[in-house]
Amino acid sequence: MALIASFTTVKPEIAATRTYEDFYKFLGARPAFLGVVSKMYEGLTASYLTEALMNIWYNDKKPNKFQQLNSLEFQWEVDVNFIKIVYLAAAPEGDGSNNSEIILAFTERYYEKFDTFRFEDSRQQCIVLSSPVRKSDNYWEYVCKLIDADYSSLLDSSAVSGAGTRFVSNIMPELHDQGYAKYQSNIEKHRNWITEHRVDVDWSSRFAILEDVFIKIAKGQDTGVYSEKIFKMNKKEQDALESFMLVRNQGLLWQKTTMDANGKSTIVDPSTGRPLIAGDGLIPQIERFASKYAYNTLSISIFNQAMDTMIEKALHDAGNTFMFICNHKMYNQVQNVLGEWMKQNKTAGTFLYSRAANAGGGGEVQVGATYTSYEYSGNKVVFRVDRTFSQEYVKGGYGVFIDLTADVASGSPAVEMFTLRGSEFLTNRLTGVGGQNGTTSGEIFSPVAGSKIINSGYAGIGVFSPYRSFILYQNY
Repeated sequence: MALIASFTTVKPEIAATRTYEDFYKFLGARPAFLGVVSKMYEGLTASYLTEALMNIWYNDKKPNKFQQLNSLEFQWEVDVNFIKIVYLAAAPEGDGSNNSEIILAFTERYYEKFDTFRFEDSRQQCIVLSSPVRKSDNYWEYVCKLIDADYSSLLDSSAVSGAGTRFVSNIMPELHDQGYAKYQSNIEKHRNWITEHRVDVDWSSRFAILEDVFIKIAKGQDTGVYSEKIFKMNKKEQDALESFMLVRNQGLLWQKTTMDANGKSTIVDPSTGRPLIAGDGLIPQIERFASKYAYNTLSISIFNQAMDTMIEKALHDAGNTFMFICNHKMYNQVQNVLGEWMKQNKTAGTFLYSRAANAGGGGEVQVGATYTSYEYSGNKVVFRVDRTFSQEYVKGGYGVFIDLTADVASGSPAVEMFTLRGSEFLTNRLTGVGGQNGTTSGEIFSPVAGSKIINSGYAGIGVFSPYRSFILYQNY
Protein backbone atom coordinates (compact mmCIF):
# COMPACT_ATOMS: atom_id res chain seq x y z
CA MET A 1 0.00 0.00 0.00
CA ALA A 2 1.07 3.59 -0.52
CA LEU A 3 1.31 6.40 1.99
CA ILE A 4 0.74 9.93 0.72
CA ALA A 5 1.33 12.88 3.03
CA SER A 6 0.98 16.63 2.67
CA PHE A 7 1.04 19.79 4.81
CA THR A 8 -1.99 22.01 5.07
CA THR A 9 -2.70 25.06 7.25
CA VAL A 10 -6.42 25.03 6.56
CA LYS A 11 -8.29 23.77 9.59
CA PRO A 12 -10.84 21.03 8.83
CA GLU A 13 -14.41 21.17 10.05
CA ILE A 14 -15.01 21.25 13.80
CA ALA A 15 -16.70 17.87 13.56
CA ALA A 16 -13.41 16.34 12.46
CA THR A 17 -11.41 17.52 15.47
CA ARG A 18 -11.88 14.16 17.20
CA THR A 19 -9.65 12.56 14.53
CA TYR A 20 -6.66 14.76 15.43
CA GLU A 21 -3.53 13.02 16.64
CA ASP A 22 -0.22 14.57 17.59
CA PHE A 23 2.18 14.03 14.68
CA TYR A 24 5.24 14.01 16.92
CA LYS A 25 3.80 11.18 19.01
CA PHE A 26 3.11 9.28 15.80
CA LEU A 27 6.64 9.91 14.53
CA GLY A 28 8.36 9.25 17.84
CA ALA A 29 6.63 5.89 18.21
CA ARG A 30 7.43 4.84 14.64
CA PRO A 31 10.61 6.64 13.51
CA ALA A 32 10.80 4.44 10.43
CA PHE A 33 7.85 6.48 9.13
CA LEU A 34 10.21 9.41 8.66
CA GLY A 35 10.23 8.20 5.03
CA VAL A 36 6.71 9.60 4.80
CA VAL A 37 8.11 13.00 5.80
CA SER A 38 10.85 12.66 3.17
CA LYS A 39 8.15 12.39 0.51
CA MET A 40 6.86 15.79 1.58
CA TYR A 41 10.32 17.29 0.95
CA GLU A 42 11.18 15.97 -2.50
CA GLY A 43 13.68 18.81 -2.92
CA LEU A 44 15.88 17.12 -0.31
CA THR A 45 17.40 14.69 -2.78
CA ALA A 46 19.48 12.49 -0.47
CA SER A 47 16.55 11.86 1.86
CA TYR A 48 14.22 11.21 -1.06
CA LEU A 49 16.55 8.77 -2.84
CA THR A 50 17.08 6.74 0.34
CA GLU A 51 14.40 7.10 2.96
CA ALA A 52 11.39 7.99 0.82
CA LEU A 53 12.16 5.02 -1.43
CA MET A 54 12.73 2.80 1.64
CA ASN A 55 16.39 2.21 0.75
CA ILE A 56 17.47 1.91 4.39
CA TRP A 57 19.81 -0.53 6.11
CA TYR A 58 19.78 -0.88 9.89
CA ASN A 59 23.14 -1.66 11.46
CA ASP A 60 21.62 -4.06 13.96
CA LYS A 61 20.88 -6.55 11.18
CA LYS A 62 23.01 -9.65 10.91
CA PRO A 63 25.85 -8.74 8.51
CA ASN A 64 25.22 -9.96 5.01
CA LYS A 65 26.48 -7.93 2.06
CA PHE A 66 27.62 -5.19 4.47
CA GLN A 67 30.26 -5.74 7.12
CA GLN A 68 29.42 -4.09 10.41
CA LEU A 69 32.66 -3.22 12.22
CA ASN A 70 30.97 -1.33 15.06
CA SER A 71 27.72 0.52 15.60
CA LEU A 72 28.72 3.60 13.54
CA GLU A 73 30.95 2.03 10.86
CA PHE A 74 29.96 0.03 7.79
CA GLN A 75 31.79 -1.46 4.82
CA TRP A 76 30.71 -2.75 1.44
CA GLU A 77 32.30 -4.16 -1.68
CA VAL A 78 32.17 -2.36 -5.01
CA ASP A 79 32.39 -4.25 -8.28
CA VAL A 80 34.44 -1.83 -10.38
CA ASN A 81 32.95 -3.38 -13.53
CA PHE A 82 35.91 -2.68 -15.77
CA ILE A 83 39.22 -4.34 -16.65
CA LYS A 84 41.82 -2.25 -14.86
CA ILE A 85 45.00 -0.76 -16.33
CA VAL A 86 48.19 -2.27 -14.91
CA TYR A 87 51.37 -0.19 -15.21
CA LEU A 88 54.98 -1.16 -15.88
CA ALA A 89 57.25 -0.62 -12.89
CA ALA A 90 60.44 -0.48 -14.97
CA ALA A 91 61.69 -0.45 -18.56
CA PRO A 92 61.43 -3.85 -20.33
CA GLU A 93 64.45 -6.15 -20.65
CA GLY A 94 64.56 -7.35 -24.27
CA ASP A 95 62.66 -6.38 -27.40
CA GLY A 96 61.09 -9.71 -28.37
CA SER A 97 63.07 -10.04 -31.61
CA ASN A 98 63.05 -13.52 -33.20
CA ASN A 99 60.48 -14.72 -30.69
CA SER A 100 62.78 -14.01 -27.73
CA GLU A 101 61.56 -13.59 -24.17
CA ILE A 102 60.88 -10.18 -22.64
CA ILE A 103 61.19 -9.50 -18.92
CA LEU A 104 58.45 -7.10 -17.80
CA ALA A 105 57.99 -5.70 -14.30
CA PHE A 106 54.57 -4.55 -13.04
CA THR A 107 53.53 -2.57 -9.97
CA GLU A 108 51.19 -5.36 -8.81
CA ARG A 109 50.41 -9.02 -9.36
CA TYR A 110 47.51 -8.97 -11.75
CA TYR A 111 48.42 -11.23 -14.67
CA GLU A 112 48.91 -14.97 -14.27
CA LYS A 113 50.47 -17.74 -16.35
CA PHE A 114 49.09 -17.89 -19.94
CA ASP A 115 47.22 -14.58 -19.57
CA THR A 116 47.37 -12.29 -22.60
CA PHE A 117 47.44 -8.50 -22.36
CA ARG A 118 47.98 -5.52 -24.62
CA PHE A 119 49.86 -2.25 -24.35
CA GLU A 120 47.54 0.75 -24.32
CA ASP A 121 49.63 2.91 -26.71
CA SER A 122 50.94 0.43 -29.30
CA ARG A 123 48.13 -2.15 -28.92
CA GLN A 124 50.75 -4.91 -29.16
CA GLN A 125 49.83 -8.09 -27.32
CA CYS A 126 51.96 -10.29 -25.06
CA ILE A 127 51.46 -13.61 -23.28
CA VAL A 128 52.73 -14.53 -19.81
CA LEU A 129 54.83 -17.73 -19.87
CA SER A 130 55.35 -18.37 -16.16
CA SER A 131 54.10 -17.35 -12.73
CA PRO A 132 55.34 -13.93 -11.62
CA VAL A 133 58.24 -13.44 -9.24
CA ARG A 134 57.80 -10.97 -6.36
CA LYS A 135 60.81 -8.68 -5.95
CA SER A 136 59.04 -6.20 -3.62
CA ASP A 137 55.51 -5.19 -2.65
CA ASN A 138 55.10 -3.09 -5.79
CA TYR A 139 57.50 -4.85 -8.12
CA TRP A 140 56.49 -8.13 -9.83
CA GLU A 141 58.62 -9.63 -12.60
CA TYR A 142 57.09 -11.53 -15.53
CA VAL A 143 58.52 -13.58 -18.39
CA CYS A 144 56.55 -12.75 -21.53
CA LYS A 145 56.58 -13.04 -25.32
CA LEU A 146 55.10 -10.93 -28.06
CA ILE A 147 52.13 -12.52 -29.80
CA ASP A 148 53.17 -12.50 -33.45
CA ALA A 149 52.42 -14.85 -36.32
CA ASP A 150 55.80 -14.55 -38.12
CA TYR A 151 58.35 -13.43 -35.47
CA SER A 152 58.93 -10.13 -37.27
CA SER A 153 57.62 -7.76 -34.58
CA LEU A 154 59.67 -5.85 -32.07
CA LEU A 155 58.43 -4.39 -28.81
CA ASP A 156 57.35 -0.80 -29.47
CA SER A 157 59.40 2.04 -28.00
CA SER A 158 56.33 3.32 -26.14
CA ALA A 159 56.68 0.39 -23.70
CA VAL A 160 58.58 2.31 -21.01
CA SER A 161 58.31 2.55 -17.25
CA GLY A 162 54.81 3.75 -16.39
CA ALA A 163 53.22 2.47 -19.61
CA GLY A 164 49.75 1.03 -19.21
CA THR A 165 48.62 -2.48 -20.11
CA ARG A 166 45.19 -4.07 -20.13
CA PHE A 167 44.10 -7.68 -19.76
CA VAL A 168 42.74 -9.32 -22.94
CA SER A 169 42.22 -13.05 -22.44
CA ASN A 170 44.16 -16.26 -21.81
CA ILE A 171 45.42 -19.12 -23.96
CA MET A 172 45.51 -22.59 -22.41
CA PRO A 173 47.61 -25.59 -23.60
CA GLU A 174 46.40 -29.18 -23.60
CA LEU A 175 46.11 -30.79 -20.15
CA HIS A 176 46.16 -27.40 -18.41
CA ASP A 177 45.64 -27.65 -14.67
CA GLN A 178 44.83 -24.13 -13.39
CA GLY A 179 42.90 -21.01 -14.30
CA TYR A 180 42.26 -17.58 -12.78
CA ALA A 181 39.31 -15.21 -12.54
CA LYS A 182 40.15 -11.58 -13.20
CA TYR A 183 37.03 -10.18 -11.60
CA GLN A 184 38.51 -10.91 -8.16
CA SER A 185 41.02 -8.12 -8.70
CA ASN A 186 38.25 -5.65 -9.56
CA ILE A 187 36.45 -5.78 -6.21
CA GLU A 188 37.14 -2.82 -3.95
CA LYS A 189 36.15 -2.46 -0.32
CA HIS A 190 34.66 0.89 0.69
CA ARG A 191 34.07 2.15 4.22
CA ASN A 192 31.90 4.90 5.64
CA TRP A 193 30.50 6.13 8.93
CA ILE A 194 27.14 7.02 10.42
CA THR A 195 26.82 10.61 11.66
CA GLU A 196 24.65 11.88 14.51
CA HIS A 197 22.69 15.10 13.89
CA ARG A 198 20.76 17.29 16.32
CA VAL A 199 18.50 20.35 16.07
CA ASP A 200 17.06 22.37 19.00
CA VAL A 201 14.22 24.88 18.84
CA ASP A 202 13.35 26.79 22.02
CA TRP A 203 10.87 29.51 22.88
CA SER A 204 9.83 31.64 25.83
CA SER A 205 6.57 31.26 27.70
CA ARG A 206 5.49 34.66 26.41
CA PHE A 207 5.96 33.62 22.82
CA ALA A 208 2.65 34.09 21.02
CA ILE A 209 0.59 31.04 20.18
CA LEU A 210 1.15 30.24 16.51
CA GLU A 211 -1.16 28.75 13.97
CA ASP A 212 -1.46 24.99 14.09
CA VAL A 213 -0.21 23.08 11.08
CA PHE A 214 -2.05 19.99 9.95
CA ILE A 215 -0.66 16.98 8.11
CA LYS A 216 -2.92 14.79 6.05
CA ILE A 217 -1.72 11.22 5.61
CA ALA A 218 -3.73 9.12 3.20
CA LYS A 219 -3.34 5.35 3.29
CA GLY A 220 -4.20 3.26 0.24
CA GLN A 221 -6.50 0.30 0.76
CA ASP A 222 -6.85 -2.89 -1.26
CA THR A 223 -9.74 -1.40 -3.19
CA GLY A 224 -7.63 1.55 -4.29
CA VAL A 225 -9.64 3.96 -2.10
CA TYR A 226 -7.58 6.19 0.18
CA SER A 227 -8.59 6.64 3.81
CA GLU A 228 -7.33 9.88 5.30
CA LYS A 229 -6.06 10.63 8.78
CA ILE A 230 -5.22 14.07 10.11
CA PHE A 231 -2.32 14.89 12.43
CA LYS A 232 -1.69 18.18 14.20
CA MET A 233 1.65 19.94 14.63
CA ASN A 234 2.32 23.51 15.74
CA LYS A 235 4.61 25.90 13.89
CA LYS A 236 7.50 25.42 16.33
CA GLU A 237 7.39 21.67 15.73
CA GLN A 238 7.30 22.19 11.98
CA ASP A 239 10.35 24.46 12.16
CA ALA A 240 12.22 21.86 14.22
CA LEU A 241 11.29 19.05 11.81
CA GLU A 242 12.21 21.03 8.70
CA SER A 243 15.54 22.09 10.24
CA PHE A 244 16.39 18.49 11.12
CA MET A 245 15.47 17.25 7.65
CA LEU A 246 17.63 19.97 6.07
CA VAL A 247 20.63 19.32 8.34
CA ARG A 248 20.50 15.59 7.71
CA ASN A 249 20.03 15.99 3.95
CA GLN A 250 22.99 18.39 3.78
CA GLY A 251 25.11 15.86 5.66
CA LEU A 252 24.03 12.98 3.45
CA LEU A 253 24.85 15.04 0.36
CA TRP A 254 27.92 17.18 1.14
CA GLN A 255 29.56 16.10 4.40
CA LYS A 256 33.23 15.05 4.25
CA THR A 257 34.45 12.38 6.61
CA THR A 258 36.40 13.19 9.75
CA MET A 259 37.78 9.62 10.01
CA ASP A 260 41.25 8.56 8.91
CA ALA A 261 42.29 5.26 7.31
CA ASN A 262 42.73 3.68 10.75
CA GLY A 263 39.21 4.52 11.85
CA LYS A 264 40.16 7.38 14.18
CA SER A 265 38.61 10.82 14.13
CA THR A 266 40.89 13.67 13.08
CA ILE A 267 38.71 16.19 14.97
CA VAL A 268 37.70 16.04 18.62
CA ASP A 269 35.64 18.22 20.95
CA PRO A 270 38.28 20.48 22.56
CA SER A 271 36.36 20.65 25.84
CA THR A 272 35.79 16.91 26.32
CA GLY A 273 38.23 15.19 23.93
CA ARG A 274 35.39 13.14 22.48
CA PRO A 275 35.67 12.28 18.75
CA LEU A 276 33.44 14.00 16.19
CA ILE A 277 32.45 11.13 13.91
CA ALA A 278 31.22 11.90 10.38
CA GLY A 279 31.10 9.91 7.18
CA ASP A 280 31.37 10.97 3.55
CA GLY A 281 28.19 12.19 1.91
CA LEU A 282 26.94 11.24 -1.54
CA ILE A 283 28.83 13.96 -3.45
CA PRO A 284 32.28 13.40 -1.82
CA GLN A 285 31.96 9.68 -2.53
CA ILE A 286 31.08 10.38 -6.16
CA GLU A 287 33.71 13.11 -6.65
CA ARG A 288 36.44 10.66 -5.70
CA PHE A 289 35.67 8.32 -8.61
CA ALA A 290 33.47 10.13 -11.12
CA SER A 291 34.51 11.43 -14.52
CA LYS A 292 34.45 15.24 -14.69
CA TYR A 293 34.06 17.83 -17.42
CA ALA A 294 34.31 21.62 -17.15
CA TYR A 295 32.53 23.73 -19.78
CA ASN A 296 32.21 27.41 -20.57
CA THR A 297 28.89 27.33 -22.45
CA LEU A 298 26.62 24.29 -22.26
CA SER A 299 25.65 22.71 -25.55
CA ILE A 300 23.81 19.59 -26.65
CA SER A 301 27.10 18.04 -27.83
CA ILE A 302 28.63 18.46 -24.35
CA PHE A 303 25.57 16.88 -22.81
CA ASN A 304 25.79 13.98 -25.27
CA GLN A 305 29.47 13.47 -24.40
CA ALA A 306 28.52 13.16 -20.75
CA MET A 307 25.81 10.66 -21.69
CA ASP A 308 28.35 8.68 -23.77
CA THR A 309 30.63 8.39 -20.73
CA MET A 310 27.74 7.24 -18.56
CA ILE A 311 26.71 4.63 -21.14
CA GLU A 312 30.27 3.26 -21.29
CA LYS A 313 30.19 2.69 -17.53
CA ALA A 314 26.64 1.32 -17.41
CA LEU A 315 25.73 -2.34 -17.20
CA HIS A 316 24.01 -2.20 -20.60
CA ASP A 317 24.48 -0.17 -23.78
CA ALA A 318 20.81 0.80 -23.99
CA GLY A 319 17.76 0.95 -21.79
CA ASN A 320 19.49 2.74 -18.89
CA THR A 321 17.86 5.53 -16.91
CA PHE A 322 20.17 8.07 -15.28
CA MET A 323 19.34 10.85 -12.84
CA PHE A 324 20.86 14.30 -13.35
CA ILE A 325 20.81 16.24 -10.07
CA CYS A 326 21.73 19.88 -10.58
CA ASN A 327 21.52 23.42 -9.27
CA HIS A 328 19.05 25.95 -10.63
CA LYS A 329 21.57 27.60 -12.97
CA MET A 330 22.36 24.26 -14.61
CA TYR A 331 18.67 23.42 -14.82
CA ASN A 332 17.98 26.70 -16.65
CA GLN A 333 20.88 26.07 -19.02
CA VAL A 334 19.58 22.57 -19.80
CA GLN A 335 16.13 24.02 -20.52
CA ASN A 336 17.63 26.58 -22.93
CA VAL A 337 19.83 24.00 -24.67
CA LEU A 338 16.94 21.59 -25.19
CA GLY A 339 14.74 24.45 -26.38
CA GLU A 340 17.36 25.34 -29.00
CA TRP A 341 17.59 21.68 -29.99
CA MET A 342 13.82 21.60 -30.54
CA LYS A 343 14.09 24.73 -32.67
CA GLN A 344 16.99 23.44 -34.80
CA ASN A 345 15.19 20.19 -35.49
CA LYS A 346 12.09 22.06 -36.64
CA THR A 347 9.97 20.49 -33.93
CA ALA A 348 6.58 22.15 -33.69
CA GLY A 349 3.11 21.30 -32.50
CA THR A 350 1.94 21.20 -28.91
CA PHE A 351 5.51 20.76 -27.63
CA LEU A 352 6.08 24.50 -27.92
CA TYR A 353 2.65 26.09 -27.96
CA SER A 354 -1.04 25.25 -27.74
CA ARG A 355 -4.29 27.15 -28.02
CA ALA A 356 -7.09 26.58 -25.56
CA ALA A 357 -10.47 27.46 -27.10
CA ASN A 358 -12.93 29.47 -25.05
CA ALA A 359 -16.61 30.16 -25.35
CA GLY A 360 -16.04 33.22 -27.50
CA GLY A 361 -14.28 31.26 -30.20
CA GLY A 362 -10.84 32.70 -29.40
CA GLY A 363 -8.14 31.26 -27.23
CA GLU A 364 -5.11 32.01 -25.13
CA VAL A 365 -1.80 30.85 -26.56
CA GLN A 366 0.47 29.07 -24.10
CA VAL A 367 4.09 29.21 -25.26
CA GLY A 368 7.08 27.28 -23.94
CA ALA A 369 7.85 23.92 -22.43
CA THR A 370 9.57 22.36 -19.42
CA TYR A 371 11.89 19.50 -20.29
CA THR A 372 11.90 16.88 -17.53
CA SER A 373 13.98 14.23 -19.30
CA TYR A 374 16.16 13.66 -22.35
CA GLU A 375 16.69 10.51 -24.38
CA TYR A 376 19.89 9.77 -26.24
CA SER A 377 21.10 6.61 -27.95
CA GLY A 378 18.45 4.45 -26.32
CA ASN A 379 19.13 5.81 -22.82
CA LYS A 380 17.17 8.28 -20.73
CA VAL A 381 18.25 10.94 -18.25
CA VAL A 382 15.77 12.49 -15.80
CA PHE A 383 16.41 16.04 -14.52
CA ARG A 384 16.09 16.90 -10.85
CA VAL A 385 16.87 20.35 -9.47
CA ASP A 386 18.02 20.44 -5.84
CA ARG A 387 17.99 23.66 -3.83
CA THR A 388 20.97 22.59 -1.74
CA PHE A 389 22.99 22.33 -4.98
CA SER A 390 21.94 25.90 -5.78
CA GLN A 391 23.09 27.06 -2.35
CA GLU A 392 26.43 25.25 -2.66
CA TYR A 393 27.21 26.36 -6.23
CA VAL A 394 25.93 29.89 -6.82
CA LYS A 395 28.22 31.22 -9.57
CA GLY A 396 27.77 28.65 -12.34
CA GLY A 397 26.06 25.48 -13.41
CA TYR A 398 26.76 22.24 -11.53
CA GLY A 399 25.19 18.84 -12.02
CA VAL A 400 25.86 15.17 -11.29
CA PHE A 401 24.82 12.20 -13.42
CA ILE A 402 24.09 9.13 -11.26
CA ASP A 403 23.28 5.65 -12.49
CA LEU A 404 20.57 4.48 -10.09
CA THR A 405 20.16 1.08 -11.73
CA ALA A 406 19.69 -1.58 -9.07
CA ASP A 407 22.08 -4.53 -8.93
CA VAL A 408 20.68 -7.15 -11.32
CA ALA A 409 21.66 -10.15 -9.18
CA SER A 410 20.67 -8.93 -5.72
CA GLY A 411 18.20 -6.14 -6.51
CA SER A 412 20.10 -3.81 -4.17
CA PRO A 413 19.65 -0.07 -4.78
CA ALA A 414 22.55 2.03 -6.04
CA VAL A 415 22.28 4.39 -3.05
CA GLU A 416 21.28 3.37 0.45
CA MET A 417 21.04 5.03 3.86
CA PHE A 418 22.51 3.42 6.99
CA THR A 419 21.18 4.11 10.47
CA LEU A 420 20.59 2.53 13.88
CA ARG A 421 17.21 0.93 14.40
CA GLY A 422 14.92 3.16 16.44
CA SER A 423 17.45 6.01 16.30
CA GLU A 424 16.89 7.36 12.80
CA PHE A 425 14.71 10.02 14.44
CA LEU A 426 14.44 10.87 18.14
CA THR A 427 12.39 13.72 19.54
CA ASN A 428 12.54 14.99 23.10
CA ARG A 429 11.05 17.94 24.96
CA LEU A 430 12.39 20.03 27.82
CA THR A 431 9.50 21.70 29.62
CA GLY A 432 9.96 24.88 31.67
CA VAL A 433 7.70 27.31 33.54
CA GLY A 434 4.37 27.59 31.73
CA GLY A 435 4.73 24.28 29.96
CA GLN A 436 5.05 23.80 26.23
CA ASN A 437 2.35 26.34 25.40
CA GLY A 438 3.27 28.87 28.12
CA THR A 439 -0.08 28.49 29.94
CA THR A 440 0.10 25.03 31.48
CA SER A 441 0.48 24.33 35.20
CA GLY A 442 2.08 21.21 36.61
CA GLU A 443 5.41 19.47 36.88
CA ILE A 444 8.33 21.11 35.07
CA PHE A 445 11.94 20.13 34.42
CA SER A 446 13.54 23.59 34.18
CA PRO A 447 13.13 26.80 36.21
CA VAL A 448 13.38 28.84 33.01
CA ALA A 449 10.14 30.32 31.68
CA GLY A 450 10.51 28.60 28.35
CA SER A 451 10.58 25.21 26.68
CA LYS A 452 12.56 23.35 24.07
CA ILE A 453 12.07 20.62 21.49
CA ILE A 454 15.08 18.51 20.44
CA ASN A 455 15.25 16.43 17.27
CA SER A 456 18.19 14.09 16.71
CA GLY A 457 19.06 11.04 14.66
CA TYR A 458 21.75 8.91 13.04
CA ALA A 459 22.33 8.66 9.29
CA GLY A 460 25.05 7.66 6.84
CA ILE A 461 24.97 6.97 3.12
CA GLY A 462 26.61 4.40 0.89
CA VAL A 463 27.03 4.86 -2.88
CA PHE A 464 27.45 1.39 -4.35
CA SER A 465 28.29 2.47 -7.91
CA PRO A 466 30.45 5.62 -7.54
CA TYR A 467 32.28 4.84 -10.79
CA ARG A 468 28.99 5.00 -12.71
CA SER A 469 28.67 8.76 -12.33
CA PHE A 470 29.69 11.95 -14.12
CA ILE A 471 30.11 15.54 -12.88
CA LEU A 472 29.40 18.43 -15.24
CA TYR A 473 30.30 21.91 -14.00
CA GLN A 474 30.78 25.39 -15.43
CA ASN A 475 34.02 27.36 -15.43
CA TYR A 476 33.70 30.78 -13.79
